[in-house]
Amino acid sequence: MRPSRDGGWHLSIWAQPGAKRSELAGLYQDCLKIRLAAPAVDNKANKALVAFVAKTLGLKARHVRLEAGQTNRKKVLAVEAGCDPDFARLQSSS
Repeated sequence: MRPSRDGGWHLSIWAQPGAKRSELAGLYQDCLKIRLAAPAVDNKANKALVAFVAKTLGLKARHVRLEAGQTNRKKVLAVEAGCDPDFARLQSSS
C-alpha cells in the first residue's frame, strides 16, 4: 500500500481467479495475494476483486477501482481519498 498523488491509496494485488472461495492469501512478490471465486472471463474476476477488497476494508465498492492490470494477475487498485479505509483488516487477515 502506498499513497497516491491525489491523497488516496494504491494497493498492489496479485489475483488468483477461479479459487474455491474468495480470501486473502498472504503476500506474493510484494503484493497482497487474493484468491477469487470468480472466473477470469468477461471481467468477472476484476469486479469480484473490487467488491472483495471494498468489503474487507469496510468501504463501498465505489471507493475502490481497478487502476492497472485489467488482464494481468498483478493489479493496482486505487482507494478513494475521501474515505477512511481500515487497512489493518488486510494486515491481520493475511
